Amino acid sequence: MNIYTLIILFVIIVVYLIETTAELFNVKNISNNIPPEFDGYFDREKYSKAQEYLKANTKFSIISSTFFLTAQIIFIVSRGFNYVNTIAVSFGFETVLTGLVFAGIIFFAFEILKIPFSAYSVFVIEENFGFNRMNVKTFISDLLKSWIITAVIGAVIFAAVLWLFANVCGHAWLYAFATIVIFELFITFIAPVAIMPLFNKYTPLEDGELKNSVEEYAKKENFKMKGLFKMDGSKRSAKSNAFFTGFGRFRRIVLFDTLIQKHTVDELTSILAHEMGHFKLGHIVKHIIFSFVLSGIMLFVFSLLIDKVWLYDAFFMRTQPIYAGIIFFSFLYTPASLIISTVSNYFSRKHEYEADFYAVATYKKPQAMINALKKLSVDNMSNLYPHKFKVFLEYLHPPVMERIKAINRAVSSEKSKNFSVY
Repeated sequence: MNIYTLIILFVIIVVYLIETTAELFNVKNISNNIPPEFDGYFDREKYSKAQEYLKANTKFSIISSTFFLTAQIIFIVSRGFNYVNTIAVSFGFETVLTGLVFAGIIFFAFEILKIPFSAYSVFVIEENFGFNRMNVKTFISDLLKSWIITAVIGAVIFAAVLWLFANVCGHAWLYAFATIVIFELFITFIAPVAIMPLFNKYTPLEDGELKNSVEEYAKKENFKMKGLFKMDGSKRSAKSNAFFTGFGRFRRIVLFDTLIQKHTVDELTSILAHEMGHFKLGHIVKHIIFSFVLSGIMLFVFSLLIDKVWLYDAFFMRTQPIYAGIIFFSFLYTPASLIISTVSNYFSRKHEYEADFYAVATYKKPQAMINALKKLSVDNMSNLYPHKFKVFLEYLHPPVMERIKAINRAVSSEKSKNFSVY
């Protein structure tokens, strides 16, 4: 085993230990005290159940991450990549097709390993805590659909990047970057009409008080959209959510049917005002730009490493095919991704605060927003006392207690007019 292999394994293990530490800190931070803000929302029995849900998910997360870390290490040190490459090359295809076979074998091998864990999560944990609505048929159907979609989209991007690096001299990374940007924008536009309906049924929201309230608010805010839709989220889970999807004339608002059942019109409109705030404040565009810049940097760095023999030696490869280099680079990206995601999550939490204030300032019903946050937390059994390290490392949204306190502070001091807590 060479020094490069040891360094890569060391980095992977360190990342695992950091993430596991965050999980352990988080579960140890559980408090038996129900916050006064949740009086009338959480009773003692339901609150205890939410704590048990957190413990069950934490235990499951640590077990599954430990398993896959072990599987990765065994696969690397047993020269698994070289063995898979031998199989891929044996078909006698040209470089791009050989690369697709190589990547496909690895992808489906790990996807198959994930099946028992996914099934346990759905049919044991989610079932035991009253969330699961999915049957085996739907589970298998979703699995196959996601495999096909991921394989098709992944194959197109992988093949394009591989062909460019194999055939274009000089600035191949720049052409690959342009290709990825165009393709991702295309997927963003067509996903709401071509991909998402493969998994859920979307029906126009029926006429009534809710539709009138949302349309009136959207008109006041000059927010144009394709329409309001209800999604059959209850087909899979009792959890609830709402989101925006698409751009331009494909932009639409989607509400889970479970969300509509549990919230008042004012609460639902506040939730959607929050989501509209993300668009009006430019959060979505900023996220996309950040994603594209990150992709460009990754491709540039990859272009510097693609011909380095040590990269292939670290994974016990006897040859240096570009398609293998793409896979190996993802392992080198592991520590960087932890840092990048931590920074990205910080700005995501900041944007959530800003969207909260936008909703409060424009819809002018802060209590409805607060009530909606409380109900969502209770219905989804959210952790009311997450550890700061867990929040810092992984949380896309601020803890609900912090959001409620921030809204109350902003309203009392009229800071909501600035749409920011910073």
